[in-house]
Order: sequence, then structure tokens, then C-alpha cells
Amino acid sequence: MKKVLGMGNALVDIMTKLESEDLLLAFSLPKGSMQLVDKDFANKVNNGTKHLEKKQASGGSAANTIHGLAKLGVETGFIGKIGTDEFGKFFQTDMESSNIKTHLMFGENETGRAIALISPDSERTFATFLGSAVELSAKDIQPELFSGYSYFHIEGYLVQNYDLIKKAVKLAKENKLKVSLDLASFNVVEANIDFLKSIIKEYVDIIFANEDEAKAFTSKEPEEALQILSEYCEIAVVKTGEKGSLVKKGNDVYKIGIVKANCIDTTGAGDLYAAGFLYGLTKDMPLIKCGEIGALLAGNVIEVIGAKISINKWNNIINILFK
Repeated sequence: MKKVLGMGNALVDIMTKLESEDLLLAFSLPKGSMQLVDKDFANKVNNGTKHLEKKQASGGSAANTIHGLAKLGVETGFIGKIGTDEFGKFFQTDMESSNIKTHLMFGENETGRAIALISPDSERTFATFLGSAVELSAKDIQPELFSGYSYFHIEGYLVQNYDLIKKAVKLAKENKLKVSLDLASFNVVEANIDFLKSIIKEYVDIIFANEDEAKAFTSKEPEEALQILSEYCEIAVVKTGEKGSLVKKGNDVYKIGIVKANCIDTTGAGDLYAAGFLYGLTKDMPLIKCGEIGALLAGNVIEVIGAKISINKWNNIINILFK
């Protein structure tokens, strides 16, 4: 049985449905981006939207992917850092209730929060206070964490911490794990492009990017971007929204469609696509099947608020996969 280890920002998501995009302008938050903010600004945004519908869940990109894998029956683990507060307890309990082995450390700051502002067109914009999550450092990453795992999945939101990423991927490869990286956000790619190119070329086996992230990395549109990304790693995936996704390994290119869905909120779509794709890889499935499972999970998560698929939907997914 192949197991998957994830590492990312341990955050509690606060999902907020906007009535219009006016508040994005008021808070100077570029639509579709992930902006790092301090605690005061996070509280300002949260208080400024307190009249709107909200939903709370454990989150963070890699944690969402690991959660999806665990729901599909894959043995998983997660590395992150939380605070000694109620948000931290909430995060840990939620992960462990899904049979995820948590490798959580405790920081000095409060547990991080990601305030996701969901526009009427379902696009989401994040104002993220990393809190204790940002305290995760290279010294926390020890070789024994990787024992028994086959895949190591990292979110791109961690790449600002160069020493942490370098040590983690180096240890993963020394322990013979396949390394998977989700580029996470176009502005993160733009700010760390040189580091990303070097680390991907040397250590990453699987890369996930949406159209904007792929363009930020390559300056090209999806099909050309896929070609360039595939030169950096073994498997390249470019997600093209309602057009589906493109997958390339060697000289083989696969075009994968979407699952028809009533889109309410795109939060977690990329994370759950990665979960489905990695699930397929753990089962040695063909790449086109990996992409189809990714599309199935993504299509289900966009029908709910937040990055957590309901129990009923998980039951339907499992029935489809195992019938």
C-alpha cells in the first residue's frame, strides 16, 4: 500500500460568501489571489464581513489534498505547525477524525487562518494570516518523518521559506519518495520564480498548476505551458478550469474533461483534483484515469462551500470508483 505524506500551512479556513466584489476593492485584495496579511488585517476583513454567510473548516492547500486522499482510503500523514489555541485543537481534531496521521508541531503564535472571500461568480480570494504555520522551519523536518511513505505532496504557499523546502525535498528524495508540488497561486509563483525553477528541476516529480500559475511560470498559454513544465519534471498537469485539464509525461499528452457540476465555490477544486490524481498514482492507474478521478473530486467540491466534500458526496464518489 503506497502512502502519501503532505506538508503545508496548517490553517483554519473561514469561508465567506460575498454579495459583490466591492469588498475586494475596499480591502485592496486582487481577485483570485492569495495575499498574506497580519493578524490585525485578518481581523479587519473578518469583522468587515461579519454580516455575510460564513463557514469554518480546517484547511490549507496540502491539508485539503491529504484530507481527500484519506477519504479515499489512502494512508496519509501531514506535517504542519499550529498554535496552542482553539483553532489549533479544531485543526488537529478534524484531521485525525479522518484517519490522517498528524505530525504537528506547536508554534508561539496563534493558529493561522485563511479568510476566503467567495465572489458571486464562485472565484475565491484569500486573505491569509499564517500565524504559527509560518514558524514551521527546516529544523522541524527530520528524516524519520518520511519513513514508510511513497509520495510527498507540498503546497506552493510554503516556497517563501527556501530552507524549509530545500531540506524537506532533499530528505524526501533520499528516502526515495516521489515529490509532488502544487504551485498554489500565480502571485506566489511570480515572487519566487527563480527558486521554483531550480527546486522543481532538481527534486520535483509531479507538478500541478492552473492556467494563471502555469502562465506565471512559463509566460505561455496552457498547451505551450504544459510542454515547458514537462521539461522540468516527470509529470506535468495544467488545470484549465471548465475546459478540463492537460497532463503530460514524456511524449504522451492527455486531455481530460470535467464533471458537470453546479458551481457554488471553487475553493479546494485544485487541491481535490490533486487528491484524485495522486490517488490514481498510488494505485498505479493510467494517467488519463488519474486525471479523471481528479476531475471527479474537483467537480464535487465546487458544489459546496469550502474545501470539504459532504459525506453523501463521498459515498457517491466511492460508489463510482469501486462499483
